[in-house]
Amino acid sequence: MSTITSGRMTHRHDGELVAFHIGMQINRPWRVDLWWPAFLAMPRMLRELSEDPESGLLGYQLLFGRGGPYVVQYWDSIDKLYAYASDRERQHRPAWAEFNRRARAVPGAVGIWHETLQVSRAESMYVATRTMGLAAATEAVPVERRHDRAAARYADGTTPATRVAA
Repeated sequence: MSTITSGRMTHRHDGELVAFHIGMQINRPWRVDLWWPAFLAMPRMLRELSEDPESGLLGYQLLFGRGGPYVVQYWDSIDKLYAYASDRERQHRPAWAEFNRRARAVPGAVGIWHETLQVSRAESMYVATRTMGLAAATEAVPVERRHDRAAARYADGTTPATRVAA
């Protein structure tokens, strides 16, 4: 179990930052044959990406929301994200093809969604938490006194603790 960090923390990251949200909406829970394979595919993809330091994946967090599971991923390049998604030799393409094959058999039983956000500036704050989210994906650093308010951290795009794009 990770340790709770006392004090106020933020993240530090220089360079491109992409936030990618991807999830599944289980519309017919009794059709386990349709959603279970998609559910199992995501951990394999995350393991594959995590084991490859050149993949571009900085980190991720698994969550459960209304309708089903989803993952927030942080990437260092939109090009690497798209390259992974289209690579026939990696886990995603075969899983996507299999999902589509199953989904055509029973339309609407399971939904898949994603959102890709290219981030030009980001602000974060973690108080008395485990290292998580953007700080876990990049670097967790203490909040400097002059950046103790969200507006100051967000407005000062030149400070190392808040700058995400050069």
